[in-house]
Amino acid sequence: MNEKNYFLFNNSENPDHWKISEIILDQCKKYPKREIIEFINGPKWTFNDLKIKSLEKAQILKELSLNKGDNLTVLIEDPKEFILYWIACSFMGVMFVAINTAIKGNVLLHQIKTSKSKNVLVEDQFFDEVKSLVNLHKLEVEILNFKDLNNKDILNEDEIILGKLSDNVCTMFTSGTSGPSKGVMMPNAHCVLFAIGTIENYNLRNNHTFYISLPLFHANGLFMQLLACIMTGAKAVIRTRFSASNWLKDIRKYNITHTNMLGAIAAFIVAQPPTKYDKDHNLKVIGSAPLPSEPEKIFRNRFGVKYVLPLYGMTEVNIPIYGLKNEMGNGRCGKLYEKYFEVEIRDPEKDTPVNDGLVGEIVVRPKQPFGFMSGYLGMPEKTVESWRNFWFHTGDAGIREKSGHFVFVDRIKDCIRRRGENISSYEVEQAFLEIPFITEAAAYAISADGGEGMEDEVMVALMIDNKTNIDFDELLEKTKINLAKFAIPKYIRVMKEFPKTQTGKIQKNKLREEGVTIDTWQNKNI
Repeated sequence: MNEKNYFLFNNSENPDHWKISEIILDQCKKYPKREIIEFINGPKWTFNDLKIKSLEKAQILKELSLNKGDNLTVLIEDPKEFILYWIACSFMGVMFVAINTAIKGNVLLHQIKTSKSKNVLVEDQFFDEVKSLVNLHKLEVEILNFKDLNNKDILNEDEIILGKLSDNVCTMFTSGTSGPSKGVMMPNAHCVLFAIGTIENYNLRNNHTFYISLPLFHANGLFMQLLACIMTGAKAVIRTRFSASNWLKDIRKYNITHTNMLGAIAAFIVAQPPTKYDKDHNLKVIGSAPLPSEPEKIFRNRFGVKYVLPLYGMTEVNIPIYGLKNEMGNGRCGKLYEKYFEVEIRDPEKDTPVNDGLVGEIVVRPKQPFGFMSGYLGMPEKTVESWRNFWFHTGDAGIREKSGHFVFVDRIKDCIRRRGENISSYEVEQAFLEIPFITEAAAYAISADGGEGMEDEVMVALMIDNKTNIDFDELLEKTKINLAKFAIPKYIRVMKEFPKTQTGKIQKNKLREEGVTIDTWQNKNI
């Protein structure tokens, strides 16, 4: 690969060097003056800026007595600070535990406990809430506001730890189903393989510009997009929060060529009123997970985007399925990224392969050593359960067609996906069960009003103890203490009795089939 097309660190064919600290350090040394990041309404950074600012943060971590093998938990929305502490952790050999900034209450408490960090680094707007939560539960954790951590010194480059492919460098929490959310431990090679997938499947080059509007506390934003830019020299243009009304303006103003989105984001964009500028841009490639057929047609026809690629993946398993640039997705996920992954469709009960065209569970495993998660942080039994019979079980139902294309059908597990976020039905239920007069709760997904592409809405069914007059708005206010905004239910149904199995388990499949009934209350604020 020649420098004319790539500023690629070493070579994407050389996994021996798939270590984040080594990649960033090498790129900064080779191309110090190259502008690599521009923040919308903010500064521009060269590779040299990136290195110096990250070394300043690394010195702060050193003075906090953080050492190789320690964890640092962060609750930071500002991408400038987030990026620098992420790189600083990689330089120090410290595992970077990134928490979704929308998480609150007991869910946040669970994630802080699970992360086992000596320090939790938070943005000013979250400091008081996190501090009071930790004090209330008497956790032995120091809460730090990054604004109070100023340092003019920088870490000596000789102290940078390059590490190994197998080193866990990041943890990101993903939705739980039968239990609390789980921390996915991500080795160096796993993180870098997210970026390699983007580089190879999007044909990303140094003359491209990547628009990042997804949160960096998710693997899509941080690894598939930002790290891919760092590895190729493509410029990353970062907006702190996604804005449907500004999406096209940004694409045009910054000469964007590539971007990623989620199904809900695609729906918000296509819902914007058409303008005379819809095709007046340089956007060539959109990757989206999921990618329903209708938004795909709109991006191709109304916006004139040549390549609109579906994706399938998870934080745990990377992106094992990509759409092809020379074909329509038509609601499918794409084909196997066979260079690095194996994917099968298996009977969810027998765990044996099913024939093409039949529905089963999507199971995945990597060909690249350490190209997957290494496990769930502090939950070894969940790790073993998910990896049974030497395949990772995604909990998603799918079909493999004879052509080799994969189709996502539905979720097998009780995980709800709303507006790009995975929501734990368990954690929604626990938020309601905190209320004394609620005896039982079942949270589940209901198809959104917009139909295909709008993902799920959250519905919860409740059993109430000796209380007939329910103020549903008041009920929701009580649950907001423990639920992120995106997890607040749109529908609530009070039950006389739950459909249950002989062993007493609530049959959520029957509740889903019944859908929004006459006695269902709807939250008009969503």
